[in-house]
Amino acid sequence: MGRRWLVTGCSSGLGHALATAAARAGDHLVVTARKTADLEELAAAWPGRILPVPLELRDAASCEEAVRFATDRLGGVDILVNNAAVGLFGAVEEVSDTELRDQLETLVVGPWRLTRLVLPLMRAQGHGHILNVSSVVGRMAFPGLAAYVAGKHALEGMSQALAIEAAPHHIRVTVLEPGMFATRYGTSMAETRHRVPAYDGTNREMLEGARGLADSPETGRPEDFAAQVLAIVAADGPTPLRIPVGDDAYGYLDAAEDAYREEYAAARALTRGTA
Repeated sequence: MGRRWLVTGCSSGLGHALATAAARAGDHLVVTARKTADLEELAAAWPGRILPVPLELRDAASCEEAVRFATDRLGGVDILVNNAAVGLFGAVEEVSDTELRDQLETLVVGPWRLTRLVLPLMRAQGHGHILNVSSVVGRMAFPGLAAYVAGKHALEGMSQALAIEAAPHHIRVTVLEPGMFATRYGTSMAETRHRVPAYDGTNREMLEGARGLADSPETGRPEDFAAQVLAIVAADGPTPLRIPVGDDAYGYLDAAEDAYREEYAAARALTRGTA
């Protein structure tokens, strides 16, 4: 029956494109969204191959039910893709405790929970692949996105530890770091309830850019993201833990790596000079 996938966040964008590409390749998938109505068109296009189920990542029972559904209907899970995400725009000073918790529940706790639920299945079957969709901000930062950046950094840290733990059980772990793709991320991004006008000069331009991502001719196509993920899943032998996706992703991360090296050298010079 091909590979068996559980993919979160499939109502649109990267998740929708990936589900379509995997179904076209002959695989079977359980796909999720908060509302199954948002998945009806996708499921109708691939009857019997794509199975929708509602999922609220912040709710433990909902996560357990999604994994149970995938196990019952597919007989197991070969590939878990933690793709669902939501953005929050606001400076560090503007983000409340409640807003931060909500962001981290979606970006870190939910994926961690799903990973914990599928690991026993993968260990029992002797193989598996967990793909965590991060972002270029998993290794760098943009102003106004502190909560989102913190969540993606945490997801990458968890994935790094998981990769070491899971390897002896023949379970691969991949962190996908997309650049800018034409999705609803920017238009659906929430803003903090509390505003501090002092940060407008630093952050407002970033917000406007994010809102216009879907219409920008410079952003990548979700279908290209999906094609690269299928190639990663099909690759023989070891693959890198972190894989940037999209030409612009490599550009952003090249600049970030250069900045890190400069900062590291400056820190070493400073601390050695004061030792």
